[in-house]
Amino acid sequence: MSELLQAVLDSEEKSDLRSFISELRQQDKKYLLRNDILNVYSEYCSKYQKSEAFRSSSDLSKLIYYTQEIIQEEPNFCFIIRSKIASQEVYWLTSDLSIEPMTVQDLLDLRDRLVNKYHPNEGDLLELDFGPFYDYTPVIRDPKNIGKGVQFLNRYLSSKIFQDSKQLLDSLLNFLRLHHYNGVQLLVNDRIQTQQQLSDQVKKAIAFVNDRANDESYDEFRFQLQSMGFEPGWGNTAARVRDTLNILDELIDSPDPQTLEAFISRVPMIFRIVLVSAHGWFGQEGVLGRPDTGGQVVYVLDQAKSLEKQLQEDAQLAGLERLNVEPKVIILSRLIPNSDGTLCNQRLEKVHGTENAWILRVPLREFNPNMTQNWISRFEFWPYLETFAVDSERELLAEFQGRPDLIVGNYTDGNLVAFLLARRMKVTQCNVAHALEKSKYLFSNLYWQELEEKYHFSLQFTADLIAMNAANFVISSTYQEIVGTPDSVGQYESYKCFTMPELYHVVNGIELFSPKFNVVPPGVNENYYFPYTQNQDRVESDRQRIAETLFTLEDPSQIFGKFDDPSKRPLFSMARLDRIKNLTGLAECFGQSKDLQEHCNLILVAGKLRVEESGDNEERDEIIKLYHIIDEYNLHGKIRWLGVRLSKTDSGEIYRVIADHQGIFVQPALFEAFGLTILEAMVSGLPTFATQFGGPLEIIQDKVNGFYINPTHLEETATKIVDFVTKCEQNPKYWNEISQRAIERVYSTYTWKIHTTKLLSLARIYGFWNFTSKENREDLMRYIESLFYLIYKPRAQQLLEQHKYR
Repeated sequence: MSELLQAVLDSEEKSDLRSFISELRQQDKKYLLRNDILNVYSEYCSKYQKSEAFRSSSDLSKLIYYTQEIIQEEPNFCFIIRSKIASQEVYWLTSDLSIEPMTVQDLLDLRDRLVNKYHPNEGDLLELDFGPFYDYTPVIRDPKNIGKGVQFLNRYLSSKIFQDSKQLLDSLLNFLRLHHYNGVQLLVNDRIQTQQQLSDQVKKAIAFVNDRANDESYDEFRFQLQSMGFEPGWGNTAARVRDTLNILDELIDSPDPQTLEAFISRVPMIFRIVLVSAHGWFGQEGVLGRPDTGGQVVYVLDQAKSLEKQLQEDAQLAGLERLNVEPKVIILSRLIPNSDGTLCNQRLEKVHGTENAWILRVPLREFNPNMTQNWISRFEFWPYLETFAVDSERELLAEFQGRPDLIVGNYTDGNLVAFLLARRMKVTQCNVAHALEKSKYLFSNLYWQELEEKYHFSLQFTADLIAMNAANFVISSTYQEIVGTPDSVGQYESYKCFTMPELYHVVNGIELFSPKFNVVPPGVNENYYFPYTQNQDRVESDRQRIAETLFTLEDPSQIFGKFDDPSKRPLFSMARLDRIKNLTGLAECFGQSKDLQEHCNLILVAGKLRVEESGDNEERDEIIKLYHIIDEYNLHGKIRWLGVRLSKTDSGEIYRVIADHQGIFVQPALFEAFGLTILEAMVSGLPTFATQFGGPLEIIQDKVNGFYINPTHLEETATKIVDFVTKCEQNPKYWNEISQRAIERVYSTYTWKIHTTKLLSLARIYGFWNFTSKENREDLMRYIESLFYLIYKPRAQQLLEQHKYR
């Protein structure tokens, strides 16, 4: 029984609950989300002149706070209560205020009835339940440890070694024997046959290297180590070899989580990595701001550079230089023949600033040239992914001259391709969601049939379920991406239980307490994004050119608007022009606030300026809307809209030029999974106002190094910005204080070095876990394949048929 509901019913507040229910009956909406519920409660308290104590600390207020959804089905109400992160309780509250618990199936049936898609007389609907497949794996107990999967796994594995040392140490020995590079055995050879021999020889080798100078090269004593049973991979100097052997010795004698992680993190087992980023315009120049092309491209390129550097460093520290180890990173994307002046029609492109990182573009198989020769929206891409994966496997094997060691998917389509490749090639799979569309588009699963023609969510959500359950491990940028906050549901959490009316019911879509989830935030590329005060690294001609472009240049082909007073403080935002990024919402917020217009000019760098130049439906809608807002609020002379394609160099300098003018960066997205532009702005020294919906909650510490805004509350957002500007005018040092704290926040927490070190450590430990646990995932993988071939693939083929006539 819900303690929250029962507390109200057992108190004098029962009559208040009855009155509140009466207010709910007057609502036009029959399905209320948390914000709706809070608004009705606020109106109820005002209407009945309730005290502040009642509003904020009564039993009813607690119930309202934790109620995530209310669904009305006369004469009853369904309360979905989320009193703890990652768990929910569902109850019927009947007309006589009695409480009846509801099952997940009851809830999904109710949601179907709400949209008139419930047909019990025609038989049952397919139910998807991944729960049983997680019964044989360890699970985290405490919600606060979700996202720390590898720490939990290390504790679990080290305790298993302690409990059953012989079996686990035999597995460890066999794991060490696995590793080769181009046919050359690494770590141990056939002279070590048992775990007792391993233990004895480790101690013998430690004694041997103790007598050698710390900086003596491994090559000077490699033959002696080889005779003891040890091959290359332990270290490049006597000191490094001794450290690695000591860690293993400690692990054998007294296992603990830190020792296990320290040792496995040193095992040379990853040399070739695939990063899958399938959709959009994937390139290094002239692509940012195009449809479906933004933060993910920046993320993957920066990640590739950092991974190559880390792999090179790891190989050198492991003492593998004499084997001519050449780590290789391949970004797998699609080739676009009609490339619109970009290099997206080039099969192979070296990643700038690397030795062996490449963009490999694989063409889609010829079908309807109007589709396959051109850019395809991420919402239309689904029919091509399976054959793209098949063709990519052949290309990857040729480029690597063998199999990769790790495949990392990005976004739903990239994660599905990663699943298909990892399954075929028997390689560890990692997922990065970037953004799960189900969280961005409210009720998108409930009304999927009405949205299908434009978005094809039946394919996307099915692909999400397949990929997230198939992945060996998942990295998210924030904790809330997995399980949200005390008052909001996480992106992955939204897949736990949902209905796709007339298609299927998901009664358990993902195990949120699985140790597969790990929080590994990205960094910023410090070559391009650095503080505006770092003048020695700035190019004066670039600064002047970009300042002119931002404030005064007249070029109707790519710039709309002319400032009446260019000296006003710039309010700046840069993003794709789509509904979720909500730049039109920022323009409307600016338009509604005379105070904001008095203090600031608005500068938007976004998309195209003309409807006819865009091939993306959402972008066209937003272009029309932005012009309408400019006219409606007469913002001429107060706004500049730049429809420009920026190089990485210019992208970095643009933030710094805004900072030169003591400007402000605003990120007004309706939802933001993480927010790379927020990191870019902050590290440049820009005080940043960012959406409170999503990842920015974990990047920014409110009023310390930035500010939260609710982009749906335009007046409140404008007031917060005006208050900041006023404070800066009264105390000129205040802007500098926030600026400096923003810079410090990024450098302390969000660097690519931290990211890649942790990512590679995860890949090694999950590889060890999969080997030593002998976890039989075949039943899960067969279940997932059934979902792919029986639901995903037929629907993808139907969409492909539609593409014939595009």
